[in-house]
Amino acid sequence: MMGKIAAALAFSLLVIAVAPAGAQGKGADSFPDRPLRLIVPFPPGGGNDTLARIVGQRLSAVIGQQIVVDNRGGAGGVIGATLAASAAPDGYTLFLGSLGNLAHNPALKPNLSYNPIRDFAPISLLATSSFILAVHPAVAAKSVRDLIALAKASPGKLNYASAGAGSSLHMTAELFKYATGTDMLHVPYKGAGPAITDLIAGRVQLIFSTMPPALPHVKSGKLRALGVTSAKRAAAAPDVPTVAESGVAGFDVSNWQGILAPAKVPDATVRRLNRDVLAALELPGMPEALGAQGLESAGSTPGQFGTLIKSEIEKYTQVVKAADIKID
Repeated sequence: MMGKIAAALAFSLLVIAVAPAGAQGKGADSFPDRPLRLIVPFPPGGGNDTLARIVGQRLSAVIGQQIVVDNRGGAGGVIGATLAASAAPDGYTLFLGSLGNLAHNPALKPNLSYNPIRDFAPISLLATSSFILAVHPAVAAKSVRDLIALAKASPGKLNYASAGAGSSLHMTAELFKYATGTDMLHVPYKGAGPAITDLIAGRVQLIFSTMPPALPHVKSGKLRALGVTSAKRAAAAPDVPTVAESGVAGFDVSNWQGILAPAKVPDATVRRLNRDVLAALELPGMPEALGAQGLESAGSTPGQFGTLIKSEIEKYTQVVKAADIKID
């Protein structure tokens, strides 16, 4: 009898202990209690999509809920960014923002349908990487200095490929032209993949590409790397000199990606997501997974990420005006 009474009492205490947790299940302490959506403003298969899936898989393990990657490509990232900006600010919709859609687009498009500062709450920077300047092997230039000399000797004769007008690849090349006083013809493509394909075929002469689509072809000898655009050499290509050390003093352009939420998401949710993203970036194997894509882990506080976005918008707005860059 005493055993039954003790068991009943134990069960009653368990019910009492669980009841408050259940009552809190609808509150902030239970976040998240269902899958999260991560909007990627580019089609599947590209560098941003790959990063989203690498991070999403590990963030899912940390957070205890599935991270569903939702590709919404088009208009240089505008379609996906606009969709994310208008989503409910409950933390269940996240956005993979990058240099292109958070800094280049505002600098190039005064009537943009979203405002990176007003419409988003930064969560954390995820990764940084360098652009790589690569040429077709038939191009006579063996270095950045050679390329500059070649471009100045024949203004407008060299063609450079990009992933589209206003893309990060386009803007980086235009910044290089401005910094070096050279004139090269822009040939826009619908993505980095087709641009690299035509570069390998010799239909264009050079490209400022993100690492993932170009580096394998550099290693195979189909393309020749002349330089990387970051201030220091890239871990993925340590033998390739920086553009700055090759004679273009102060040249420093890095690509970056981070996670944001719609504006007005609760501060507690931002803190929780930041903590989980940073934990995901620290998981075993993460540096290697990012390194394989030419990326370096770069977790941050929400404030640090927000400051970066503002400074990059200011930087590229000045560049667009000074160089009179137009979207052609």
